[in-house]
Amino acid sequence: MASASRWEPWQRPLLAPPLDFSFRGADSVQGGSTAPGGTRRGTWGPPPAPPLTPAPPELLAAEAARGGSGAGGRPLAAATAALRLNNNGLRGLAGLAAALEQLLAAPARLRWLDLSFNALPAIDPVLTCYHDLRRLDLHANGIRSLAEVDKLAALPRLRRLTLHGNPVEEQRGYRSYVLAALPQLRSFDFSGVTEGDRAAAAAWQRMNAKRKGAGKGARGAGGGPPALPNK
Repeated sequence: MASASRWEPWQRPLLAPPLDFSFRGADSVQGGSTAPGGTRRGTWGPPPAPPLTPAPPELLAAEAARGGSGAGGRPLAAATAALRLNNNGLRGLAGLAAALEQLLAAPARLRWLDLSFNALPAIDPVLTCYHDLRRLDLHANGIRSLAEVDKLAALPRLRRLTLHGNPVEEQRGYRSYVLAALPQLRSFDFSGVTEGDRAAAAAWQRMNAKRKGAGKGARGAGGGPPALPNK
């Protein structure tokens, strides 16, 4: 374990509670300074005042003795790895990366992001840049396509995911599809993933692989567009 004199903000990222920007009435993320209070009408962005969440005094003292500060010269107040943006009206995440750079001492170490109860129509690819994400809350949004879930395969440490309350929940094979695409999950929609769930997901995956193979065979035998001749 690293000594106290060499403490870095991402080594104990959950010491501080999540930064909470829920219920701001924002429909977009603004990656820049904002008016006092941290929001503009219809946008959300980091407030200009530094510490939002004080770091423990002993860690501040140790870092001060070392003569350092948070990443980019920021104070250790942003030594959290959790952010809540739930219950807004977010329709997209453009500007999220820039906002996190301003808010967090180690944005690449983000572990929990709550985007529930917004109006997101899809899973934004920016989320796949945060490979340390362990928990992602996306319930009660507007995601319609199961294929959106495939993007999250880029997050090997993701253990908890929520998607219920999206239109995609109504699609056939919803739970099995998600668990087949993301076998690393331990909890999905606030329900623990059981061995039975994994068996059902594996069976569902095999069944659909056979259907796809049969469909390709039918097209090749004349059931679809004729194959182009080799040149």
